[in-house]
Amino acid sequence: MDLVRTLSTHWNSILNTKNAKLDPLDLFDVRSEFSDEESMVQDSVARFVDEQAIPVMREAFEQHKFPHELIPQVAELGLFGSSIDGYDCAGLNAICYGLICQELERGDSGLRSFVSVQSSLVMFPIHAYGSGEQKQRWLPAMARGEAIGCFGLTEPQGGSDPGNMKTHAKRDGDDWVINGSKMWITNGTIADAAIIWATSDEGIKGFIVEKDMPGYTAQEIENKFSLRASVTAALFLDNVRVPEANVLPGVTGLKGPLSCLTQARYGITWGVIGAAQACLDEVLRYTEDRVLFNRPVSHTQAMQIRLADMARRITTAQLLSLRLGRLKDQGRLRPTQVSLAKWNNCRAAIDIARDARDILGGSGISAEYVPIRHMLNLESVITYEGTETIHQLVVGKELTGVNAFG
Repeated sequence: MDLVRTLSTHWNSILNTKNAKLDPLDLFDVRSEFSDEESMVQDSVARFVDEQAIPVMREAFEQHKFPHELIPQVAELGLFGSSIDGYDCAGLNAICYGLICQELERGDSGLRSFVSVQSSLVMFPIHAYGSGEQKQRWLPAMARGEAIGCFGLTEPQGGSDPGNMKTHAKRDGDDWVINGSKMWITNGTIADAAIIWATSDEGIKGFIVEKDMPGYTAQEIENKFSLRASVTAALFLDNVRVPEANVLPGVTGLKGPLSCLTQARYGITWGVIGAAQACLDEVLRYTEDRVLFNRPVSHTQAMQIRLADMARRITTAQLLSLRLGRLKDQGRLRPTQVSLAKWNNCRAAIDIARDARDILGGSGISAEYVPIRHMLNLESVITYEGTETIHQLVVGKELTGVNAFG
């Protein structure tokens, strides 16, 4: 009888599993692959996004302002520098960081960009290449949200070719004097410190330029139609004198900034999944409620095919990022793998957002619905930190062994 009861319980469990409805935003049950800690991180960030971020993001986007009031809550959740051990940072794994990005971007790409820059482009290089004094001074303050950073690599004459850098640093006694400019810099006007990459007679070096250093100015870029809830700036350096103590001592050459971009691009592969999920969630509800020709729009073959294609793209992106995160935690991540995922996932997300906007018809151009905002934001995300073409060429080089960038 015990065997019979066991078999009965087993088959009932199988039948219940078979009859259970799949999560439309997670058809392959990727969440079941997460550890308890990873699921807890996702849930806590999701609650913050639902309760605190989403209610203010529409107005922030419309008014072209960054929601400063969210910074203390982001810091309290431990989202700044979450992958760093020590220095008041959470020390979470790569999957946790990815899920943080996914949930934040479900709210808005501008919010995820803010956290991504602080964590991957500012705190990461200080932790990886900074001196002990630099780490102690900046990392705890940045983890607590008491100091904000930005990352100065892109220049007006060519963002996709960092080797064409014009910003120059020259030794002058115990100091360095920096001249040049940087463009499209997230967090620029609210940053207390900028990681500035500049050429020198000793190679490309990273400098911690503080906001009150004479000759350093940040000017906000206005009239954007994308990332309107994010601060974007141009940085100008006119004979800025920086002490040797502010030079990142642990790296010289393009390896420094490119390693930072690998960290940030990894987070983007997860982030855009959140934007795509928000768009699919919106149109699933809309097409069920919208009745045309005496039946809900979701009951038509044409609409189900479009919705299914969105789910296919999201599922593929989820599996790519999950695998990427596991490789990262094993220390086996390669930049080409990040390029492939950034290319695929950004393309999937922007196509989903555009199609979702179209499905909504006239309502699709209204900010009352999220696809138009995500669609506009993703125009920036698919461009920054390596355009789609750049990532295609990175993969092409890996496949052929030939550099076709020139």
